[in-house]
Amino acid sequence: MVKMSTVWDRTAEFLSDNIGAIVPIALIAFFVPASIGGNFATVFLTATPGVVLALRLVQLAFAILSVWGSLVIVAMALEGASGEPAAVIARRRLLPALAVSVVLGIAMIALTLPVPFFLAASGYDLTAIARGEVVDISPAVAGFVWIYFMVLSIAFIWIGARLIVTTPVVVREQRMLSAIPRSWQLTRGSTWRIIGVLILFVVVATVSALAANTVFGSIFALVAGGSEGGISLAGVLTSIVTGAVQTAFLVLLPAFTAKLYLALSAQADLRTHVQTP
Repeated sequence: MVKMSTVWDRTAEFLSDNIGAIVPIALIAFFVPASIGGNFATVFLTATPGVVLALRLVQLAFAILSVWGSLVIVAMALEGASGEPAAVIARRRLLPALAVSVVLGIAMIALTLPVPFFLAASGYDLTAIARGEVVDISPAVAGFVWIYFMVLSIAFIWIGARLIVTTPVVVREQRMLSAIPRSWQLTRGSTWRIIGVLILFVVVATVSALAANTVFGSIFALVAGGSEGGISLAGVLTSIVTGAVQTAFLVLLPAFTAKLYLALSAQADLRTHVQTP
């Protein structure tokens, strides 16, 4: 049985032993995108369509850069699975990892489609809802939507736990879409422990980011002053601090999933040897 405490210990040991190599990757792949992207929401309020399109493309580039950074850390944490540098492995496995991410993203979107279809069939204006207008939804329809999203949220947590080692599989086993069923196979029997870790991780990460944004945002607003619209110094400084907090968790997650993959694959190999006469 894989012990999550042991996986966390191995993750912490890896991070402490490789901090010098991890920091540059974290700065480029996580900190810079998070710090700059944190100001985009303010710009979107007054930007022209051309500027909005340009910023959306920048966000896409940042997302790809973050995937590359995660792949580098995963490759480093897999204990030298090959003689290639981690950055080379990450570059070579970037397209397969992106393909898996796109497929999973499409699947998640597809699972949410029954809600807009149901609202449209019930006679509600989806365009008005998309614009953020107040729409009077009947209690029966609102109850269905609430129940559906609650069930869907639980399903996403379960699926997320079963697919948590998909990226390490893509890197270590040179797979693409077949990494999805492989991750599902490896996490069998450990799902509830993984769910517990994921919930704890999400709660701590969310609270830390909100605390950094609220506390430092208030301090910087008092010191540097606010702004009625557009980018302000206080907003930029708050985005930098929040980005630093987010970077810590964005580094931790791929390192943890890599160590979890090693533990789960070792457990699977042990089971195979025991079952083989």
